[in-house]
Order: sequence, then C-alpha cells, then structure tokens
Amino acid sequence: MRSNSPCVLACAAFGALAMTSLASAQQAAPELPQPSLKARVEQRVGLTDFSVDYSSPAVKARKIWGELVPYDRPWRTGANAATKLTASKDFTFGGKTIPAASYALYTIPSKTTWTVALNSNLQASGNDSFDVKQDVARVSVTPLAIKGRERLTFLFSDATDDAVRLELEWDKLRVSVPIQVATKAQAQANIEKAVDDAWRPHFASARYLLDSNGDLAKALGYIDQSIAIKQTWWNHWVRAQILAKQNRAQDAVATAEKTMQLGAGDRVFESFFKAEVTKSLATWKKKG
Repeated sequence: MRSNSPCVLACAAFGALAMTSLASAQQAAPELPQPSLKARVEQRVGLTDFSVDYSSPAVKARKIWGELVPYDRPWRTGANAATKLTASKDFTFGGKTIPAASYALYTIPSKTTWTVALNSNLQASGNDSFDVKQDVARVSVTPLAIKGRERLTFLFSDATDDAVRLELEWDKLRVSVPIQVATKAQAQANIEKAVDDAWRPHFASARYLLDSNGDLAKALGYIDQSIAIKQTWWNHWVRAQILAKQNRAQDAVATAEKTMQLGAGDRVFESFFKAEVTKSLATWKKKG
C-alpha cells in the first residue's frame, strides 16, 4: 500500500488531532475543591506567635474514631501531610521547654486518653512515617465530648499573656492541650536590651555630625548624653575625635586614653580600632 494513500493520510491526521485534543484537555484541567481543605490558624500569646497548618477532612457520615482513625496508632492529625505547629519563641509543651521552631504534630488516640506529640520530622507525609525517636515532647490528655463538628478544626482558646490552649475538634470530640510561654521573662529581657542600647541613638547622631563636618558643638552635646547613659569605647572614641577637631588636644588625649581602657579585650576594638587610636594619641600629645 502506498504510504501517501488517502486512508493513511486521514488516519495520521486523526491521530494527531486526538493527541492535540488530549494535551489541551490535560492543560485545561479545572481547579476543583479538595476533599480535605487546606487550613491555618494563628494566635499571638504575649510576645510569641503560634500557627497551625493542616488539612481538614470531613466526617461525611463515616465512623471516625476507632475506624477511619484507628485507636492506639500514630495519626498525622489531619489529612495529607502531617499537621505543623510553629512557634516564634521558646514555649512549654507537656511541661517541657521547646525551642522556637516548626514541629509535626502527631496524636495517638485511644478510647479514654490521647497522646499528643511534637515531632521534629517535618517531612513526614503519613501515619506510617512517624518515628517516636524524633519526638521532642509528649503530653497525655483526656478527650471531651462536643455537640459535633463536620470538619476537623484546630483553634486556640483561653489565650492570656502567658498561656493558651491548642484545641482539636472533629466529629463529637475535642482534645485540648495547654501551652505556656515565658512572656514576663521575655519582656524583661527586651527592656534590659532597650535600656542597654539607649546610648546608641545619641552616639550615632554625634558620629554623623563628626563624619559630615557638621555642628561640632551639637555633636559634643549628643556624645556627652550618650556617655551619661552608658560609657563605651565607641562613644569615647567619637568624643575624642570631636575634641581634636575643636583643637582641644589635651582633652582629646584624656578621652582617647579612656577609650583605650574601655576597649581593652574587646575583639572589635583590638582588631580594627586600637592601632588608629594609638596613632591619634601620639599625634595629639605632640600638639598638646
């Protein structure tokens, strides 16, 4: 049979059209709702931000506990990938201090009590990939009966400055886990850091005026305010340079010597500034 016969040509054309139609159909697949909806809940507790990312399956008239979710076996606590709990600061879970990070949240349901576990393996994609050796904390809780909830839902409740409850509700059951944060200690640390750094704005302003050939009288006023708050080799060195620019060599020498005392042992000073201060001291002493 000739290769260019009408039948062969027609069949080839039909085949090409079919393949093109199939490819177009695949490319134009519609976006449809997923059986388990992607969900996220967030809560700030004091100074700590918490979030839970999960997939939310529906009951759909199924028997959930003991059948769809077997008893006494690890459960990813949702659908698809394991549920993820993220905290922006350290927190307490099950009486144990947990570093700020993201964790897979697994549960082991039973008829009377549940085990809720935080696991370091965020790549776990199902129930069988759970490894108890990677747990960072566990807590045992007693489930409570509720009227009913069609879709699995996580929520935060009873939030205060120092604590919150992470709750799971699905079907006719609620599981609630207490979480604590050290807000007062965190706030005190922030206060101490802010007070400790209060010298910096005046220092930065004085240094800018010094470097830009600005008003030296104002620069000296700013740096003196900085030193009054906290004496550092940084602000003394700027003060020495301001005094030198004002042709006050003796005062510059005295301040530079104080700079040397305060900078002794400081890595940044020893590595990058000590040689410059030493050279300037020698120059100013000759002028004085």
